Amino acid sequence: MLRRLYDWTMEKAAHRHATWWLAAFAFMEASFFPVPPHPLLGLMCLAEPKKAIRFSMIATLASVTGGLLGYAIGHFAYEAFGEAMLRALHLYDSFPKAACYLREYGAEIIVVKGATPIPFKLLTITAGFIGMNLAVFIGASVISRSISFMIVGVLFRLFGAPIKAFIDKYLGLVTVGFVALIIAGFLALALMGGGSKQTSEKCASATMETLKGSRPH
Repeated sequence: MLRRLYDWTMEKAAHRHATWWLAAFAFMEASFFPVPPHPLLGLMCLAEPKKAIRFSMIATLASVTGGLLGYAIGHFAYEAFGEAMLRALHLYDSFPKAACYLREYGAEIIVVKGATPIPFKLLTITAGFIGMNLAVFIGASVISRSISFMIVGVLFRLFGAPIKAFIDKYLGLVTVGFVALIIAGFLALALMGGGSKQTSEKCASATMETLKGSRPH
């Protein structure tokens, strides 16, 4: 399934409307799509390095816009289909912890996400669910997504071919490592911003029952 999605995504890099596909994937990945747009962005930057900044900006803006959809899902439609979507993406168990950390640290979590493998869709849906200030959410998302996509643009500009070959050959291992790093990401975030042991313990024991009970109405 993942390999088919990845191959299908890569086919779009050679499409004459590749820029639109990049925007679409960046938008969808921020709210519900499982495959990140970074490989497609990398191939496009590799093919036309002079447009790397433009491609990165398109991905950033589309991702932030998609993040607003994720926010809306968490805020208005969690019970309708948000929960089922998180389960399908294997993010449901991480949801209470993400909400706890997002409440404790706010925008910092979203900004730091640009340098961590925590799925952006998890944070966008969570931000909507807990009713995070929308202006703060948008500002933090712009910074986070800019960091993420600009780094990819630069790396693929300098080392594009080796990175692409590695992803093609080791997609399964990359995926497993990605999931493992999600857990590591939460541990790292607990140590940032003056994070206390009390906060870490509270978020580690967070459950959907306590989360729903403290949800703003």
